[in-house]
Amino acid sequence: MQSLGARIKELRLRAELNKAELARRIGVSDVTISYWESGAIKQIGHERLVALADALTCSLSTLLEGDNRSALPVLSHTGPFPWKQMNASPIDVSDSVLPIRLPWHAPAFIATPGPDTHFDPLKAGDLALLGPTEVFQQAGHYLVSNGSQLEIKHLDALPSSELPLHAILLCHWRAV
Repeated sequence: MQSLGARIKELRLRAELNKAELARRIGVSDVTISYWESGAIKQIGHERLVALADALTCSLSTLLEGDNRSALPVLSHTGPFPWKQMNASPIDVSDSVLPIRLPWHAPAFIATPGPDTHFDPLKAGDLALLGPTEVFQQAGHYLVSNGSQLEIKHLDALPSSELPLHAILLCHWRAV
C-alpha cells in the first residue's frame, strides 16, 4: 500500500504544483510539504488534510486511500458491519497519520454513511474511522444496536445495561 507521503507527492505532481505553490495554497511552508512527502512528519491534522485534499483537487478518500481503492464499506442501519463487508480492508492506526486522539492499537476501518441513512454526527459523504470493539472504557461515539437497527450514540460512560457496543468512532472527516 502506498504511503500518504507518496500519495501527496503523486497528487501534487498530477495537479502540476510545485512544493511552494502547494504550501501557499494550504498555508504551510514548502519544508512542511517536503516533510509530509518524505514521511518525516507522520501526523497531519484534520484541517490540514481537508486543505490538502482541496488544494490537490481530490477527495479525502483519494488522499487517504489512493485511486485504486475499492469502494468504501458503507454504514447502514441494518448492517452488515463495515468490517464484515467484502470490500473492507483494515488500516493500522498505530503508525497512522490520522489525527486519532484515542489510544487504539488494533485494526480500524474507514466507512461512509450509506445513501438515505442518518448517523449523527456523520453526514452523507463523510468518512468515518471505526474501531471494532467489544468494550472500550472511554466516553465517545459508539456504533450500537438499538433493537434491529444500528445507530451512533454518544456515551459519557459505558452503560451498566447490556447495550451492544459494536465499534467506537475513532474520528471522522466532513465531505468536501
